[in-house]
Amino acid sequence: MVASKQVENSLGLRLGLTAASAMASEAVTFPIDITKTRLQLQGELGVTHGVVKRGALSTAVAIGREEGMSGLYRGLSPALLRHVFYTSIRIVTYEQLRKLLSEGDDPQNISITNKALIGGTSGIIGQVIASPADLVKVRMQADGRLVKLGHMPRYTGMVDAFRKIVQAEGITGLWRGVGPNAQRAFLVNMGELACYDQAKQWVIGNGISGDNIGTHTLASVISGLSATILSCPADVVKTRMMNQALDSGGASSYRNSLDCLSKTVKAEGILALWKGFFPTWARLGPWQFVFWVSYEQLRLLSGLSSF
Repeated sequence: MVASKQVENSLGLRLGLTAASAMASEAVTFPIDITKTRLQLQGELGVTHGVVKRGALSTAVAIGREEGMSGLYRGLSPALLRHVFYTSIRIVTYEQLRKLLSEGDDPQNISITNKALIGGTSGIIGQVIASPADLVKVRMQADGRLVKLGHMPRYTGMVDAFRKIVQAEGITGLWRGVGPNAQRAFLVNMGELACYDQAKQWVIGNGISGDNIGTHTLASVISGLSATILSCPADVVKTRMMNQALDSGGASSYRNSLDCLSKTVKAEGILALWKGFFPTWARLGPWQFVFWVSYEQLRLLSGLSSF
């Protein structure tokens, strides 16, 4: 009993299992993520001259054809680094806050509203810490557009990107776009964590299925769809804010996230805020499945209770 409690309270073990599951999910679904990023930058600020408008599938095929298969994994290293911090922190923080707010010994004895709030709060904490790695990932993903035009990419790798960004924009430049990034993280985790938690509780509570892979799969699909609908506008703004670099005069395209939102809608229409919706959903679904199934199984093998 004491040994079980020690395992349950092992913060390092939970952080490690979460990071491992998140990196596996990221590696499997990364080509969909880079497709989503390119779609979100397509036609930015209404610039269409010389830009071939493509859908999700044709964008992915074009990346592979024009940049090679490695182009579909451009920015993978900072993406993996990001999840070491982002996902491990947000998941463990959610569990800790859920336990703190629960009544009695059952961590599920809290309302869906409270689950949404602690999910969003956990996402903000994790994202603020991991934001520099996210920025480098977006910049490296966007660099592929320069390569296919015959230009040299801005960065040769993750370390080079960190170094050049700090040199050109200062240490605070690594947190460019942290505002919309945090907003997106709040919405994503409000949809992802709270919906997964609630959906899993509902399926088990109504006797539809036990605490097994089938339940984890169903709950992950529901949470992925909810997270995509809620977060896509903030994700578009975040991507554009992070991709912009200061011009020769020290100015940027957008003053803040609200300015980016306003300019995007004015130049491209309201639906531009959901650019990349289907690849985002297509990625979140498999990402959620790989993450939650592997995480729940790793917890079981390590002697931890279910999420």
